[in-house]
Amino acid sequence: MGKANYAIEALRANSGLAQSPEWQAFAQAAQTAELDASTLKVIEAAGLCVDLTMQRQSPALEAAALNLLQARALADARHALFAGDPVNWTEGKPAWHTALRAGRTREQPDGQDADSVCEYSRMTDFVRRVDQTADFSTVLHIGIGGSDWGPRLAIQAFGGPSQRRQIRFVSNIDGHAFHDAIAGLDPRRCLVVVSSKSFTTSETLHNARAAIAWLKQGGVADVSEHLAAVTANAPAARALGVPASQVFKMCDWVGGRYSVWSVAGLSIALTVGADVLIGMRAGAEAMDQHFQQAPFAANAPIQLALAGLVNCSVLGHNSLNIAAYSARLLHLVTYLQQLEMESLGKRVAGDGTAVGVPTAPIIWGMPGTDGQHTFFQWLHQSEDGAPVDFIASLQGHTDSPDAHRLLLANCLAQRQALLRGKCLEQALQDVAHIDDQERALSLAQHMVHPGGRPSTLIVLRQLDPRGLGALLALYEHKVFVQSVVWGINPFDQWGVELGKRLATGIERELAVPVSAGVVDWGHDASTSYWIDRYRGHAQAPRPRHAWVPGMAAHL
Repeated sequence: MGKANYAIEALRANSGLAQSPEWQAFAQAAQTAELDASTLKVIEAAGLCVDLTMQRQSPALEAAALNLLQARALADARHALFAGDPVNWTEGKPAWHTALRAGRTREQPDGQDADSVCEYSRMTDFVRRVDQTADFSTVLHIGIGGSDWGPRLAIQAFGGPSQRRQIRFVSNIDGHAFHDAIAGLDPRRCLVVVSSKSFTTSETLHNARAAIAWLKQGGVADVSEHLAAVTANAPAARALGVPASQVFKMCDWVGGRYSVWSVAGLSIALTVGADVLIGMRAGAEAMDQHFQQAPFAANAPIQLALAGLVNCSVLGHNSLNIAAYSARLLHLVTYLQQLEMESLGKRVAGDGTAVGVPTAPIIWGMPGTDGQHTFFQWLHQSEDGAPVDFIASLQGHTDSPDAHRLLLANCLAQRQALLRGKCLEQALQDVAHIDDQERALSLAQHMVHPGGRPSTLIVLRQLDPRGLGALLALYEHKVFVQSVVWGINPFDQWGVELGKRLATGIERELAVPVSAGVVDWGHDASTSYWIDRYRGHAQAPRPRHAWVPGMAAHL
């Protein structure tokens, strides 16, 4: 059996984690390890500094972690990932997003050329033509999930007054989302980009058809010239009316939540420039090299993953807060929510048995310092609290050095406060001016912070495309390491499918005429009730006046 095949078999066989002696030794070492921040632990990788000083650490934990990773065959699994082997074993596919940033190509088993480099070149040529003609002043980006969050994140991070053209996003099937997105746009000056790997996603196709109707109603003579598509299903895109020359092929071996590295970056290039994509790919490639080459003890994704395993699977923290101290990283949390929770939100190992330990913490948060005025109270003084990943950069906006200094001070202070806490004796000093000792003691109790709450600090030199690319790849590889230890497949998403299939049937039932009478839908009482309630509402005569935005001003 070859090394790659061995890695796949090891991934499938990685069950029985909770009962393994390596896991039990790791868990015991984690429970007895200290969280005192007396030993500096900073790993430099691909231009990032990952500070794990405020996570539990000890020589015993480090040794137990190494034994655990060896027992779970991490090195072989990592080799399989980068070799393009079918690490997505439930679907029999590679997960070869790393090849996109390395500029490699792959001949598919069916003989069809899946040359991602060629497609990327076609995409940049198209962007160049669009820029030269200056026909389009706006982009309407239609996609959902991985086809949406990556472009949103990058454009929010690197857009602004200097971006080449305005962009609007529409992902939600809610009609308000579409009409809000097109409000004020001139269809004759708008390019519609439809991004969907399968080109069967109901939300995306519905919104794409609505966009085509809007273009026609807006007087666009040749609608096809206003359409571009990113997909692995080129025939479906052409059937919708997108010209073949403006269909850009995604490779089937790239999952949707990793698609920002592919031609799904078309809207990024149209809006903030292809240089942003090039920089992001370079940063991610640098992190790929670090992940492959650095020893386990000095490997940033591996050590970040181990800290997460300690916090989630041993100490029982069921959530992880992401506190990015950058207003431009507004969409980072939602990007990481999909990356981590869609990848790791599973309960069975490769052989179908239960993992046996908690997996996949809830990912949540918002940029600092807004979060400090929203949920940091809970982080500091709730019974449970949560680990925090703080993200900051050494350099901020060049015109606002004072603001950036204050921003960074808040980041460092909040992290220190979570670790140190505030004991009752310190709180009593703050109320020493109160003569009534009983009242002072009562008030001091409210000022106590438990402390001892773990956190990681990830520092970029500056928020530029290369730094963002390295940051996203850091989290990708962290997720992969955790999946190997837990023995789960991070590249499928069966949990997404059940609700989608049920929705198809319920949609048909919602359209059944009221005249059909009483129907036994075969659902639970609540679902059946709301199907009938909607049918009665939707098929009743419309009220003479319906509320619209701005109506109150005319009343």
